[in-house]
Amino acid sequence: MKRFQSGRHMAGVTLIEVMISVLILGVGMLGVAAMQTTALRNNQSALQRSQIVMQTYTILDAMRANRSAAMLGAYNTGSMLCTAPAAGDLVASDKAVWLSGLKTAIGGDPTTTCGSIACNDGNCTITVQWDDSRGVNSSANGNTSGSATQTLITTAQL
Repeated sequence: MKRFQSGRHMAGVTLIEVMISVLILGVGMLGVAAMQTTALRNNQSALQRSQIVMQTYTILDAMRANRSAAMLGAYNTGSMLCTAPAAGDLVASDKAVWLSGLKTAIGGDPTTTCGSIACNDGNCTITVQWDDSRGVNSSANGNTSGSATQTLITTAQL
């Protein structure tokens, strides 16, 4: 028995199949780009947080080195300090170096990076606020989740 053979053989891909494949590939690449953007934004926030933690330990080390003044409350700021105090004595110099180190470490707008120190009986709380607007998630419709102002509180004993 002979089989009936068609005169036309189908070989290759049609143009519509190629266009659909390119469309699917394009959507996939857009997804990869969006994930990369999110990863970069989150890594920047993590870097800033790590830099702030290191700077809080810097002022704590300075306070431990000048323990007598720290125990008397000389390092206490009372409120958030956004501008470095004039360097006069060791305490003012330590605070000025700490605050300028904060601003240098995370970059950005220097007026939005502020810190406060509160010590009571050797228990110290260092509070730092900074603008992390790059780390705020925003959706396509303009809604944002999270706050642009981040706060890190470190409590330690001298």
